[in-house]
Amino acid sequence: MQTIAILVDVQNVYYTCKSRYQQHFDYNHFWQSVTRGRKVHQANAYAIASNDSRQRQFHHILRGIGFEVQLKPFIQRSDGSAKGDWDVGITLDAIELAAEVDTIVLVSGDGDFDILVKRIQDKYGKEVEVYGVPGLTAKSLIDAANHYVAIEGDLLL
Repeated sequence: MQTIAILVDVQNVYYTCKSRYQQHFDYNHFWQSVTRGRKVHQANAYAIASNDSRQRQFHHILRGIGFEVQLKPFIQRSDGSAKGDWDVGITLDAIELAAEVDTIVLVSGDGDFDILVKRIQDKYGKEVEVYGVPGLTAKSLIDAANHYVAIEGDLLL
């Protein structure tokens, strides 16, 4: 049975689905679809920690589906700028997990990950599937992926 590691950039998928469709990503349907006939070695959802009870409930739902929720604090800088992305954490986990699975499943449209995808393919000879919102997923990431799945239709709530 094929083994997979699932890495979800929660902020990216939230904002791209909201921007494109004014809808939410259907994590339950995604899980059912992506895991069919496959063994999940690791599934991480990378999110921003929050005191908001709805966000905490959402993180609890993700855990119930099967995700390990990785939380990072949102940092508001004194100059008004903010930081709260998981790019480095996702990259480190993907590189480590690539040695242990057949396929990395990346849910993000962030073009910065195209280098990561190529490295996993070149160094480990593994496949990388990318799920992203059409029109909001970097072409370089789509081109680098072995398989691109558009987030649309049944993958939306």
